[in-house]
Amino acid sequence: MAAEVKDSQVSVRLTSDLKDKIEAYAGLTGRTKSYVAMEALSSYLEWRLPQIEDLKAAVAAADQGDFASDDEVSVALARQVARKTPRTAARPATRLRAK
Repeated sequence: MAAEVKDSQVSVRLTSDLKDKIEAYAGLTGRTKSYVAMEALSSYLEWRLPQIEDLKAAVAAADQGDFASDDEVSVALARQVARKTPRTAARPATRLRAK
């Protein structure tokens, strides 16, 4: 027989507004407030923890003098600008015709 998984309980103080939003979401989805809070925290921590770990690694690298060269920075910035520049391909104008 598999060991039973025990849930832990944590108390969190919320603003009235956030509590109301959790209750509204729980009501709309048919879930419990605990489930909604657990899913929200899980989703948040799933992307936030690696972000903090990467930041700490970057700070440690910088503390050791491991910096990008001016050329590497220029190439990275050029890539970002290229991604954000809208592609303005010539498109035929579309008009709605009256019926």
